[in-house]
Amino acid sequence: MSKQYKGYFIDLDGTVYAGKRRIPAAKRFVERLQQTHTPFLFVTNNTTKLPRDVVLNLAENHDIHVTEENVYTAGLATADYLDDLASKENRKAYIVGEIGLKQALLSKGFTLENRNPDYVIVGLDSDVTYHKFELATLAIRNGAKFIGTNSDSNIPNERGMLPGAGSLVKMVEYTTQQQALYIGKPEPIIMKNALKKVGLDKSEVVMVGDNYLTDISAGINVGMDTLLVYTGLSTKSQIAAVEKKPTYEIESLDDWNLAND
Repeated sequence: MSKQYKGYFIDLDGTVYAGKRRIPAAKRFVERLQQTHTPFLFVTNNTTKLPRDVVLNLAENHDIHVTEENVYTAGLATADYLDDLASKENRKAYIVGEIGLKQALLSKGFTLENRNPDYVIVGLDSDVTYHKFELATLAIRNGAKFIGTNSDSNIPNERGMLPGAGSLVKMVEYTTQQQALYIGKPEPIIMKNALKKVGLDKSEVVMVGDNYLTDISAGINVGMDTLLVYTGLSTKSQIAAVEKKPTYEIESLDDWNLAND
């Protein structure tokens, strides 16, 4: 018997869709949340997309209709974290990343600089070059604070497992001999900021995902209940071997009772 939660944090790939493939139960699950006026956020480590791009993809490719307010990316979480940390004067950032991350920082009043920045943020960048790594390395060695958007080693797509943001961050860690501060799942920072965004306590929200190492561990690390759905990455045999189990495990989101349906 599940308890009644006031809010839901939901992963995207593997939980709401599988690449380009639809997961019909996820559409029904989101619609049940909407019908019961239950707040929810898609909490994703993707930093390359703007929230509007996520909304458009869900609508056009998966027939799931939400708003930008339902999307919280590691890019937005990075911007929120640095906005709280930075003074008005120290808002120069050098970014290895794409438009979703850059726009998130610009919207918080940061300027993009490649000489003497206050912060170096490394995220997924499909056009990364040696020169970008060079600038990031020199800036961090010169005293810039080193931020990694997330530690994902790989990202899945229809061609297979591609290098993720974490692989780029690791390279800069190696060249600087410094460890990045990570923002995205499974770290608590993105979860704490998401809780602020929905205005709920961690005891009132459940984290829903398919990946134990990111989604479920993020919930566990911040002290939230977790719901693992077996539609993506993690398998039952893998979960049988872990010490800290998810609060709940289900085969399909159709199996979950919202308790206020």
